[in-house]
Amino acid sequence: MHVTEHIRKAQKTLISFEILPPLKGKSIESIYQHLDPLMEFKPAYINVTYHRSEFMFKKKPDGSFEKVEIRKRPGTVGICAAIMNHYKVDAVPHLICGGFTKEETENALIDLNFLGIDNVLLLRGDPPKNEAYFEPEPGGHRYAVELIEQVVNMNHGIYLEEDLIDGVKTNFCIGVAGYPEKHYEAPNLETDLYYLKQKIDKGANYVVTQMFFDNQKYYDFVKLCREKGIDVPIIPGLKPITSRKQLSMLPRVFHVDIPTELCTEIMKCKNDKEVEEVGKEWLVQQSRELIKFGVPVLHYYTLGKPEVIKKALAEIL
Repeated sequence: MHVTEHIRKAQKTLISFEILPPLKGKSIESIYQHLDPLMEFKPAYINVTYHRSEFMFKKKPDGSFEKVEIRKRPGTVGICAAIMNHYKVDAVPHLICGGFTKEETENALIDLNFLGIDNVLLLRGDPPKNEAYFEPEPGGHRYAVELIEQVVNMNHGIYLEEDLIDGVKTNFCIGVAGYPEKHYEAPNLETDLYYLKQKIDKGANYVVTQMFFDNQKYYDFVKLCREKGIDVPIIPGLKPITSRKQLSMLPRVFHVDIPTELCTEIMKCKNDKEVEEVGKEWLVQQSRELIKFGVPVLHYYTLGKPEVIKKALAEIL
């Protein structure tokens, strides 16, 4: 079922989770162990992130260096199929521009369609860790809006091969990312919203936000989106803070602010166990307020900490 159909049919705020693929060499059991404690909360769907390949330089016997591509985590197609088969719940694979040609993207979409996976979250993706700026693959997409156009074309039976006649029309529901505190590359929020509106106009069906820790930022973001004519569901992305080092890591990596009150409480903690408790309580309060606001879905970034999400949901639901 499409994410938007889940929302349309819901009588109350839904729950969804986002997980990382296991590291290469790990089995699918690591995913099940991660999700099993959370399934009692009956998520409407589960997102699976995608991490592009990285590059490193290995020294050769002659003293020169060779650039080697390394993929630390497998792709999303097989994991999503396994989740749907194991739990009988919809899975939403993330597809990114970085590291893929248009042909490789089309092949992945064909595989997803064959498997009955009809939801996708489309993202540009970040540049490799050792590169300052995003550069597309030769023959790939530079912007998420181009990726949206390709998926929408396939939904109309239009494939890359121009001579292909009577191509099967896919039926993908398209999600995109939104940034209540603006994307870090955007000069201002107004410009960021302009590009978000472009994605919706091109055919995106819903928005899921970057994590935030101040609900007012989400409320303001929704208001601005509505004023710009962005009328699709806007799903809040949530994550608990679970260690003191995240006070500096999260703003640096994800470009989000941490409220003074939350930061002050975390700085009082003697260890990360206490930080987890503070982070959980903050998440509970955020979630309750968002439910009261009427959000369609609470989308939790589990990121290796399912037990904290479980404890929070036990208080919320």
